[in-house]
Amino acid sequence: MIDRHALVSRHNIHLHADSPELVLTLGNGDFAFSADATGLQTFTAAHDPSRLDPRAPDSLNTRIVESATQSTWGWHEQPNPSGHTLADAMTAYSTARGPVHYPDRPSLQRMMAIASGKVAPEPPDLAGMWLGSNPHRLDLGRLGLAAPAITELEHDALTGLTAHLDLWRGILTSQFNYEGTPVRVVTAVAGTGAIVGTRVSSPLLADGGLVVRLSLPDPNPGFSPAALWGEEPEGEVILREAGQWGAVVERRIDTTAYRITLTWDAPAAAALTDARTLVLAPARGTATLGVVAAFAPVSGPGSELYAAPATPPDDVDAVLASSAAFWEEYWNSGAAVELAGSTDSRAAELERRIVLSQYLLRAGGGGLTPPQESGLVTNTWRGKFHLEMHWWHAAQFAAWGRPELLERSFDWYRCALPVARETAAAQGCRGARWPKEIGPDAREAPGDIGPFLIWQQPHLLYLAELCWSAYGTRPEAQAATGRARLLGAVAELLDETAEFMASFPNVSDGVAHLGPPVMPAQEFYDAATTRDPTFELAYWWFGLEIAQRFRLRRGLGRKESWDTIQAALPAPERVAGRYTAVAGSPDVRTDDHPSFLQALGFLPPTPLIDATAMSATLDWVRRNWQWDSAWGWDYPVMAMTATRLGRPGDAVDLLLQQGAKNRYDAVGNNPGMGSMIPIYLPGNGGLLAAVALMVGGWEGSQEHPGFPDDGTWRIRAEGFTSWPL
Repeated sequence: MIDRHALVSRHNIHLHADSPELVLTLGNGDFAFSADATGLQTFTAAHDPSRLDPRAPDSLNTRIVESATQSTWGWHEQPNPSGHTLADAMTAYSTARGPVHYPDRPSLQRMMAIASGKVAPEPPDLAGMWLGSNPHRLDLGRLGLAAPAITELEHDALTGLTAHLDLWRGILTSQFNYEGTPVRVVTAVAGTGAIVGTRVSSPLLADGGLVVRLSLPDPNPGFSPAALWGEEPEGEVILREAGQWGAVVERRIDTTAYRITLTWDAPAAAALTDARTLVLAPARGTATLGVVAAFAPVSGPGSELYAAPATPPDDVDAVLASSAAFWEEYWNSGAAVELAGSTDSRAAELERRIVLSQYLLRAGGGGLTPPQESGLVTNTWRGKFHLEMHWWHAAQFAAWGRPELLERSFDWYRCALPVARETAAAQGCRGARWPKEIGPDAREAPGDIGPFLIWQQPHLLYLAELCWSAYGTRPEAQAATGRARLLGAVAELLDETAEFMASFPNVSDGVAHLGPPVMPAQEFYDAATTRDPTFELAYWWFGLEIAQRFRLRRGLGRKESWDTIQAALPAPERVAGRYTAVAGSPDVRTDDHPSFLQALGFLPPTPLIDATAMSATLDWVRRNWQWDSAWGWDYPVMAMTATRLGRPGDAVDLLLQQGAKNRYDAVGNNPGMGSMIPIYLPGNGGLLAAVALMVGGWEGSQEHPGFPDDGTWRIRAEGFTSWPL
């Protein structure tokens, strides 16, 4: 047995300064509170990406991460007086089924031209821009420390700072001196609900030199970040029921309303000092103040996703206990891998990345909806989630023996099913078509890329298969119960997913072509003319096979129409013994994602893919790719491909290859692109998925097939799921 407490605790986070690039996230998958090094959200300006001057040299590479408070349920939508609908942003495309309308307005290039004033927006552009911006996720509020006479503490007045995040319990302890006086802050998020608790201790509280501040930012309909700080706040902030031991703050912006119920454990006075800021000042002589802030929706987009805790903790000690119980249960569940004793110099760093990635993906994921690219830390793509990235965030939950966490998001797919069916029907197809970029309302975001992507379509099938495999590792009774529940939960979803897959291809002369129009996972091709991308062809075959397996598990026979399309899918095209990215185009762009490698590695062997050709493709990518353009999940893709090809040394090298976006900061976050995409959780999720394949293998594989058997790696592992064949 692995000593899991020791494994996790040796990677506890210790910071000795506040950095704009680092936040310490506390969360439960549906709610997260990201603190700076003071243990709260004290340095708002230092963690505000919007303060960057885009004209400044190197501004695109400067990384600032917000210290935000976010949830699955907190969203805002601007008024829509023009009544924009998705149909207003559509253009007709020629397909084998006749003209099909896709919501492609405006294109990214046209949007940039509109933003620069080079062209005037047309009505379809205006519709697409509003629909793309709405709804957008909220930053619910910043809870921090302040000196009574100033907005924020002075950075330079902090000395001796130490921030310690106990990963095993999810508790953050910060200690520092402010102007020579000691301050201690202990903070945690409850395991359920949207509740943060903090205890501040300092002589400065007793003499009035320090207060607790709650600031409520404005929503941002732009790409990122989550919060804006205008001179006058949008909507209104109302202080209700303010007393000596608690208060209620209500925020209303358009149709969105939510409340923050504050309770504290020593006499204190709460007051609004301006239209967006509440200050909590303890009575004179009070050197310790415990505060609990409970957030809850009243109305607005996503508010139906709120899950109220059965017995909400009402004091700081109860919040700390709730956090500790939540995290101890998580760490004691599922799989674990320990690399201590390895002589490979990279082992300690890989183990650190593994542990911290598990923490971050649970703090910001495993919730009621698929997560956004940056989890619940800050907004990218306006806080919307990308279904083609759901696999990269969440497949690791099942692969690491925690399928229940992945299954939580399946309920959202059931709610979105009617909209997905409408999309498929409008495109002349059966079943349900799952979109790319989406919010809690299941309305697709327009654009010239997202509506044409198809690689998210088989994800539900693959994710369900991983869950099925995970339950199979448990004792017989537990396995039967889990699998029966899974079948009941996903049967309709998988059938409708496969129905779309069987009706989407353009069948010509007995060959089932994917597209046009279609956009591959490497998003740089002309959707109107592209057909038969390599990875998507193999994924289509595998997805239909999984759909048939689930029919057999329900006591049904294979569906003939699905088998017919599966058998008619063409083998991907090759040039010079290697695979191309798409059919009819021997030239492969060597930037962004080498996504065609997913056809073997991410996927098990299929009849469409030749292992020798894929090995040659991997070698070609290694020689020719522009690695500064690759993203965090691209390195796990290559590691998985090398693992399936029986090249374990290459698998490790590729997983840990140096790259601008293949690094992990001091708190474990995989950076993306400056402050625009400062956190990129698909990289963390991809790392865990690749490690699960490299360690857990598949039926008939050697032990730990992704690591060299040369004595340099000492691997102790337990609880992993065997990957599908």
